[in-house]
Amino acid sequence: MKELASLVQQAADRLAGQHVGAVVAGLADGDVEIRGAGQTGPDGGVPGPRTLFEVGSVTKVFTSLLLARLTLDGAVRLDEPLAEVLDDAAAVPVRGGQPIVLRHLATHTSGLPRLPRGMAVRALLTPNRPDPYARCTSEAVLDGLARTRLRAVPGRSFRYSNLGAGLLGLALARRVGAGYGELVAREVCGPLGLADTCLRPGEEQSGRLARGHTPGGQPVPYWDLAAIPGMGGLRSTAADLVILLRAQLSAEREPDGPLAPAITFTRETRHRVNPFAWTHLGWLGHRLHSQQGGHLQLWHNGGTGGFSSFVAFDPEKQVGVVVLVNTRRSVDPVGTALLRRLQLGASAAGR
Repeated sequence: MKELASLVQQAADRLAGQHVGAVVAGLADGDVEIRGAGQTGPDGGVPGPRTLFEVGSVTKVFTSLLLARLTLDGAVRLDEPLAEVLDDAAAVPVRGGQPIVLRHLATHTSGLPRLPRGMAVRALLTPNRPDPYARCTSEAVLDGLARTRLRAVPGRSFRYSNLGAGLLGLALARRVGAGYGELVAREVCGPLGLADTCLRPGEEQSGRLARGHTPGGQPVPYWDLAAIPGMGGLRSTAADLVILLRAQLSAEREPDGPLAPAITFTRETRHRVNPFAWTHLGWLGHRLHSQQGGHLQLWHNGGTGGFSSFVAFDPEKQVGVVVLVNTRRSVDPVGTALLRRLQLGASAAGR
């Protein structure tokens, strides 16, 4: 697409006018453009492809890929009850005689609440508040789980749950006997060649980590997410997320590619939310109305105390976008608009 660089730069410039800094990537026709605008922080330079950002709930895509890898390896079963994976470490709530299984956690159909027990949304949005999940030790999370009432029968309905994804990461780590960060590095980042996607940046990476800000532009502390990082604890870069999208786009065409079997497996599982939308393992999906082109969009967004992210792609049109900013304000409209523009360009070219 001839205008790819221009479209990506326009999106980055637009975001920089609303946020402290932004990095945008676009994939189309096999080409990639990554552009940055604004600042990494007070007196910082322009963010670029290798600038690290907290990616928030985009982490859930990695957690679900981890689930797929371990399922294909036989370490867990997709329909294995959470209680069995936790190995009696906690009393897991049941409703309607249906236990929570791993599939439910990855598709937001567990019936669990959005947040761990005792955490208020207001606390998460308080400016300059330290990591609100810092006290979420595994003991505290599992104790709260035992006292949690499910909002729906597991497997029956979609209810987005950070807690569910956090428990999935915790359970997989316990089953394998390794930390979540170690597992993601070994099972996902290593095979894909993701050099900068991690829970805790090393010394050199820390020098490339952007500073998060409130919508008002005030710096805020970084988040750690303690024992439940599987719901939103990763840092990453536009360069790494482009590699992830390339793997997503090529999985069906190149079944021997890195993680292709696991990627295909995540998309074989589907829970219908409404006539136009559904969930896979990790990804959210919908198809636009025919009057809007009927395009397929698979996506996930994320946000922490000072960062927002959006990653989306269309495997049919072979296009994708990555948007990372260091401000706690949604970037979904800009990311979605860029994705649709790339989809329309691909349609005009006959793909």
